[in-house]
Amino acid sequence: QGAKYRGSIHDFPGFDPNQDAEALYTAMKGFGSDKEAILDIITSRSNRQRQEICQSYKSLYGKDLIADLKYELTGKFERLIVGLMRPPAYCDAKEIKDAISGIGTDEKCLIEILASRTNEQMHQLVAAYKDAYERDLEADIIGDTSGHFQKMLVVLLQGTREEDDVVSEDLVQQDVQDLYEAGELKWGTDEAQFIYILGNRSKQHLRLVFDEYLKTTGKPIEASIRGELSGDFEKLMLAVVKCIRSTPEYFAERLFKAMKGLGTRDNTLIRIMVSRSELDMLDIREIFRTKYEKSLYSMIKNDTSGEYKKSLLKLCGGDDDAAGQFFPEAAQVAYQMWELSAVARVELKGTVRPANDFNPDADAKALRKAMKGLGTDEDTIIDIITHRSNAQRQQIRQTFKSHFGRDLMTDLKSEISGDLARLILGLMMPPAHYDAKQLKKAMEGAGTDEKALIEILATRTNAEIRAINEAYKEDYHKSLEDALSSDTSGHFRRILISLATVSEFMGLRSEIADTPSGDKTSLETRFMTILCTRSYPHLRRVFQEFIKMTNYDVEHTIKKEMSGDVRDAFVAIVQSVKNKPLFFADKLYKSMKGAGTDEKTLTRIMVSRSEIDLLNIRREFIEKYDKSLHQAIEGDTSGDFLKALLALCGGED
Repeated sequence: QGAKYRGSIHDFPGFDPNQDAEALYTAMKGFGSDKEAILDIITSRSNRQRQEICQSYKSLYGKDLIADLKYELTGKFERLIVGLMRPPAYCDAKEIKDAISGIGTDEKCLIEILASRTNEQMHQLVAAYKDAYERDLEADIIGDTSGHFQKMLVVLLQGTREEDDVVSEDLVQQDVQDLYEAGELKWGTDEAQFIYILGNRSKQHLRLVFDEYLKTTGKPIEASIRGELSGDFEKLMLAVVKCIRSTPEYFAERLFKAMKGLGTRDNTLIRIMVSRSELDMLDIREIFRTKYEKSLYSMIKNDTSGEYKKSLLKLCGGDDDAAGQFFPEAAQVAYQMWELSAVARVELKGTVRPANDFNPDADAKALRKAMKGLGTDEDTIIDIITHRSNAQRQQIRQTFKSHFGRDLMTDLKSEISGDLARLILGLMMPPAHYDAKQLKKAMEGAGTDEKALIEILATRTNAEIRAINEAYKEDYHKSLEDALSSDTSGHFRRILISLATVSEFMGLRSEIADTPSGDKTSLETRFMTILCTRSYPHLRRVFQEFIKMTNYDVEHTIKKEMSGDVRDAFVAIVQSVKNKPLFFADKLYKSMKGAGTDEKTLTRIMVSRSEIDLLNIRREFIEKYDKSLHQAIEGDTSGDFLKALLALCGGED
């Protein structure tokens, strides 16, 4: 969800801690207490603001606010209000202390807290427990639990789950194999493997592991856990898996179970409503409404009473059944959660890497020798330039200038020609300057190469777009935006300018599906607002939602409702968001199929992706077209151009 705030409680505007402290003191003064005033203040302030009220109360009256609230209030309402007054980590610490104190242990409470907290929250919890009770939380948990359940709790308590969102495909496969061998393929179960993998790997990584596990074994990881593990350990591992898949969904389920049937599990209800009110309550509400076909608000309303009910409803923040609308709060964003693995980024790999034992001096001399005298040694030029990273090529250019007082690019231009020259000279340019040149060429002369403009602007990252803008200005003394404005028109121009202007993530709004198909202007404008500005993880969720609402892929709707360059631009964005390496694999295939070869597109992609994701593109190519990129290039090009392309391709799949 990017940086968008998804809590239901916000900082109170015009906040005055002294004024609130005085109002609370007045509400508790004399006979009885004004519970309405207390709940109104405390449920309308953020936790940070409540801590300031506590300090002001102490300064003004020399009394502890929490102690006074405990004295004045009773029962569930007291537990809820006092819970809100504690900093989150201290609230968790109190819950865990209560869960392991006295006879018996509240394992469900331990599981809920330790399976759902982030690394940072876990570290704060351990410190808060030590501060509040002068005891070591790990030692207390070890003293109150046993077996594999205890081991997994201790692992989670360390707060050392990996947080990198770049996922290694090889490690995913290895973990799937290890889990399979530890459970399904083993007589008995190797619980240590389950503990290690589920307790330490990043969420992004584990989501892919769960997907691959299903493909490999034919059953979801949850089924294997139920079959292989038992008791509290099984419940803990299932909770961990649920939180990996979707923490808000885990809490939506816990809330439903706390209120369904006879009686209400008030401790669970209070704990979740307090702990999630400033984190993900809006997400929990959305999922709750989808999954149980009733709003969280209405269920709380029907299951609780008095000031306790009023306080819980304030924390809930709104009724998703209001006015018969479905998810008015989030404009039907999350009809069902996106396949969460879609937000993971598979590790991208280029085919060109920095050369080992790199010697710019030797390379500069070898290139000079290859171009000196009669004839040109193209093989040496290809071998050096295609096997050095772009950063190394820039060093060679500098060294060449220092040694020979000559410009390497100028010398190369005079010695090689045609497709090979375009490829080699492209490799010698810094990436942003190369893209800037390709954009300039696409807009030069009588016609415009719209496909080149779309391909570059629809696929580059924010950082790459910024660099291209700077390079364009530096090289052509004109802004890229001005160039696009003068060479394109209408909606297509607006799309390109929007893509060329880096914008921050603008929040979660699914506006696509509810636009009347007849209103083309409105449709194109609204598609542009979303497709050109939202983050990739966000758009993947929107596309999933779109399918659920319309039974069509968004690409189908674009092709049906739009035409020309606008359609092509939107389709390129959607395909790039879905799977960028596959988008480029398709472009490469089309550049080489049929009678002729589109050498410009072929060159542009091979140059620009060689250090980014060409290895991933190769994999997508062979999977889709049943032949390798190497074979396609070999069958469609020739001579030195072929040699250089194959060197960039990096191998036969």
